[in-house]
Amino acid sequence: MRSSKENLLVLYEDNHLIIVNKKVGDIVQGDKTGDKPLSDVVKEYIKDKYNKPGKVFLGVVHRLDRPTSGIVIFAKTSKALERLNKMLREKTIAKTYWAIVKNKPIKESETLVQYLKKNPKNNKSTAYPKETEGAKKAVLHYKVIKELNTHYLLEIDLETGRHHQIRCQLANIGCPIKGDLKYGFDRSNKNGGIHLHARKIEFLHPVSKENIKIDAPLPTDPVWDACTTPSS
Repeated sequence: MRSSKENLLVLYEDNHLIIVNKKVGDIVQGDKTGDKPLSDVVKEYIKDKYNKPGKVFLGVVHRLDRPTSGIVIFAKTSKALERLNKMLREKTIAKTYWAIVKNKPIKESETLVQYLKKNPKNNKSTAYPKETEGAKKAVLHYKVIKELNTHYLLEIDLETGRHHQIRCQLANIGCPIKGDLKYGFDRSNKNGGIHLHARKIEFLHPVSKENIKIDAPLPTDPVWDACTTPSS
């Protein structure tokens, strides 16, 4: 599944940043698949929009898993990239995700603290309840925000950014994300994606220092559509 400039959904843009809404199936950076990454699509968009000669600078600030959708920030200047990287390290960029699960968590809201260890062979993380060699501390906060017909909508605030963190931690409490076969959901989604969406982001602009608050529209499908339909 590839992006094109025509259907690139830009949520915010100025001289230093460009924030886009990633579609399910897009890869943020090039990988061994050889598929065209979102970073190249954004570079082409900038080059065409501003008639830029030569190479376009674009810094990848963070990534989203291929089957996930939602907000991705890119830096258009090296100054912005350096400052955004520092902000990520200092955890001053607030990220909120929406996830759809079939099983209702035992608690309506909770902070999950586990230690995640990545296995590069199967590109999967395992959660441990206490410190384990090679594992990194992972912290997230979730709450159930809507009950759908057969699923539940969770809102997740990330404190750390570990490999497959939300997918792994929710699966660990018996709530794998809809479509996520890798972490125990019973069937895949038709589009090969999972129902995990980077919904909101808030941070101080790295250069102007104004408060940036972005919401990413949800993908279109009956389950996501139900999330924004008022309850009867």
